[in-house]
Amino acid sequence: MQFEEISAWDAQYLAKTYARYPVALTGGKNATLTGSDGKQYIDFGAGIAVNIFGANDAQWKAAVIEQLGKIQHVSNYYYAEPQVRLAKLLCERTGAKRVFFSNSGGEANECALKAARKYSFMKYGEGRARIVSLNGSFHGRTLFTLTATGQEGFHQYFHPFVPEVAYADADMQSVVRAADGKACAVMIECVQGESGVKALPVPFVAELSEWCRKNDVLLICDEVQSGNGRTGTLYAYEQYGIVPDIVTTAKGLAGGLPIGATLFFARAQDALSAGDHGSTFGGNPVSCAAACNVISRLTEEFLLEVQGKAAYMRAKLQGFDGVRAVTGLGMMIGLELEKSSKQVAAACLEKGLLVLTAHERLRIVPPLTITKTEMDEGLSVLKEVLK
Repeated sequence: MQFEEISAWDAQYLAKTYARYPVALTGGKNATLTGSDGKQYIDFGAGIAVNIFGANDAQWKAAVIEQLGKIQHVSNYYYAEPQVRLAKLLCERTGAKRVFFSNSGGEANECALKAARKYSFMKYGEGRARIVSLNGSFHGRTLFTLTATGQEGFHQYFHPFVPEVAYADADMQSVVRAADGKACAVMIECVQGESGVKALPVPFVAELSEWCRKNDVLLICDEVQSGNGRTGTLYAYEQYGIVPDIVTTAKGLAGGLPIGATLFFARAQDALSAGDHGSTFGGNPVSCAAACNVISRLTEEFLLEVQGKAAYMRAKLQGFDGVRAVTGLGMMIGLELEKSSKQVAAACLEKGLLVLTAHERLRIVPPLTITKTEMDEGLSVLKEVLK
């Protein structure tokens, strides 16, 4: 199909929920994608940090195709080998005790919030159900996770929200005030992606972790975007020297197929029991087979390569005209610019580079397998646009 026909059908038949860029992507290899008109683009967005091995990765495709040749879906009334394999991999790599699988990051966070409330209710009864999240956070589009999102811009039109959710700044006095002795959990992103790719201060996260432990408040780390090698470690919280009670992840976990995971560590491992939560498609065997391939390949050697690529890109970006600051962690990069981030992203698209925005900043989250040639080509386009 030609782009004009694709965009016309989109306008006629799809809900008007997305402000799309004027390109239809049809294929590609690694971090080089192809549009419907045959034009090639360097991909600095990876489908919003999803396609971590890029497009058309041979090993990933083989794992998916092998599972498709067996069975595509198994109800959670029954056991499925790919699901337990993935759970085992995640637990062994992180120290988590149990995993719940869903379909997305929002669902993984919804599960975490429900589990935190049940954990507290079973130990303390009513009156201790408050969730504290941070200003600038983004946790999903369900009503509960939208409530937990600390950005007023996302809250228009959808009142009334879920009660007993409070917001705090990234300092302990603010957190304690928001908790007010009623909190069951504090939910954080070590790197806040949607609000500008901002890494939380290490001392604050360390102090928060200790406060949560002492007060029996669960610490939930939302690693939906920052997880699965994106920041140079398997999960970003590892670089903060803490062990959360619950970790959520999605996006890059299955390398392009829908999956979400909620990881329960020791204190929270038995928060949920039969009938408390569920998902028809959660733990789908094809998605789990893809995720097993992803996690098994995120070795220490691979993650060191990611760290090297991140250092290379960050050093280059810091020298570009019009860049005020380079933020984030690893290959989750934010650029504070002198120009409008949306205008820069649109100009990059015209010249063959796909980049994302995060409010007033540019967001760069390329495939972790991006080559030096692809990095240099994309950086060259961005440098030219910023001039």
